[in-house]
Amino acid sequence: MPKKIKDPGLGEQSSEFAQSIMNSDGSFNVNRVNKRTNILDTYHYLINITWTRFFLLAIVAFTAVNVLFALIYLLIGVDQIMVPTNSVLENFITALFFSAQTLTTLGYGYLAPNGMLSGFISSFEAFLGLSMFAFLTGLIYGRFSKPKASIRFSENLIFRDFNTTKAIMFRLVNNRSNVMIKPKATVTLALSKLNNKNEYKRSFYNLKLEREQINYLPTTWTIVHEIDQDSPLIKYKNEELKLLNAELVVMITYFDQSFNQEVHQIHAYNFKDLKLNYKFNPAFYYDKDGKLILDFDKIDSITPYKS
Repeated sequence: MPKKIKDPGLGEQSSEFAQSIMNSDGSFNVNRVNKRTNILDTYHYLINITWTRFFLLAIVAFTAVNVLFALIYLLIGVDQIMVPTNSVLENFITALFFSAQTLTTLGYGYLAPNGMLSGFISSFEAFLGLSMFAFLTGLIYGRFSKPKASIRFSENLIFRDFNTTKAIMFRLVNNRSNVMIKPKATVTLALSKLNNKNEYKRSFYNLKLEREQINYLPTTWTIVHEIDQDSPLIKYKNEELKLLNAELVVMITYFDQSFNQEVHQIHAYNFKDLKLNYKFNPAFYYDKDGKLILDFDKIDSITPYKS
């Protein structure tokens, strides 16, 4: 008999037009509004954004600080760092170069402060530059050293005959060359239905798996949920499954030797993308020397299944 579980944190409220629970990058599909910001959250934000956005922000911050100090040098008089010219633009560009040299503590020697006020400002800028680059170095180290799983899930969620019944299955592989130690899978079914109050509500079920944990994973792992009498999907026919407003939320947890700690990754499958009567093709084979070869191009390879 299928047994519901309490809301695992996804929310029972749903809608006929509700989008997928998760985004393609593995993050939850939630738009947060009216959220209070905190300066203490800056580090967390900079650690988790993409590398492209991270370096773009670093370049923007570096440029903005240099422009600010170049304007300050223009305000106090560029004669304190250079021989002024009749062009304001040329004076500004030269002040900008001086600011960049000071901020990076590079100092070519061509430009130098020759007044007390410019000396004080350039000293403060040099201190600010040291602090900025120390902070940037810490962020880059934090981003590289942050424990993070790198699991590739198959694009396809398939449904086919299995043993004496039927089963839903998908497979995964470690994107890294190290071995996943004691990987464990938890699969939750989120099923949205219209209740007697004409409201869409989600029901949650922990799906029983053929194997919830293995000792190590050097190749691929096909995770199977057999649709037996205890499955919440037992009452649906083949084509009805694709029409369900349902998702599988998958969490894989394992010990990563590189980080020497436990890591996890979450993924979701929508039943709209369910492939009926297909099977996965083998993703590994042996070469002529007997060496086991894992082909990542075949992770998503499927063919029609004939029972």
